[in-house]
Amino acid sequence: MDDICTTPGGGLPRLLAIMARLRDPETGCPWDIEQDFASIAPYTIEEAYEVADAIERDAWDELEGELGDLLLQVVYHARMGQETGRFDFHTIADRVAQKMVDRHPHIWGEASREKSAEQQVADWEAAKAKERTGRTLDGVALGLPALLRAVKLQNRAARVGFDWHETVAVLDKLREEAAELVEAREDLTASEVTEEMGDLLFVMANLARHLGVDPEGALRGANAKFQRRFEAIEDALSAEGRTPAQSDLAEMDALWDAAKLRKKER
Repeated sequence: MDDICTTPGGGLPRLLAIMARLRDPETGCPWDIEQDFASIAPYTIEEAYEVADAIERDAWDELEGELGDLLLQVVYHARMGQETGRFDFHTIADRVAQKMVDRHPHIWGEASREKSAEQQVADWEAAKAKERTGRTLDGVALGLPALLRAVKLQNRAARVGFDWHETVAVLDKLREEAAELVEAREDLTASEVTEEMGDLLFVMANLARHLGVDPEGALRGANAKFQRRFEAIEDALSAEGRTPAQSDLAEMDALWDAAKLRKKER
């Protein structure tokens, strides 16, 4: 096994062998041996975000490495599944391969390929619905980012008719929730304020869905824009030998507006 582990160019078989070696109860790495599904799951989520981050930044020189890190997470879970007799990498790959074939009857079946991308999405969702059992909202992963999970829950409910028909109705609900939070904040407990804030964010996610906007992507973009503009404030102050703590809000607002103007002029 060590020969394949240390030989470049081995591809996926090499990676699988490395993981088996790391998890060997007698000769493996103590840290890797101690891990289980629950302890590795946060790393899996983190690596998926790092892939998304590299794509968001057009960091194509980093993407290959980030995808490798994400693949390692799948290999890790697959190895633990193999050790417990539940599944292994090959059964995982075969299962998702069969799913792709089943969900593309217009490629590997009798269905016509002459349909729009929108119709293909609708067919995909219909196929997923047939595979699900239980309640409408079952299976929406608890570990998803909260905004993304809100949209998925809303989409599921919308498929059975539980949805506003007009975007204006969502806007009305948004105003209502915002007003309730502002008007009642002095009389509410901390937990009640948190609940009202959650209601407001949930409606914001619904508004994004009605507008065809990915709220996670929109917020990532807003975060990046805020960081760029605040760093422009820091740079301007640093040129004068000062820090933001040595400035005030009025000055920093003016520098913020200047950063916005420079962006528009480019």
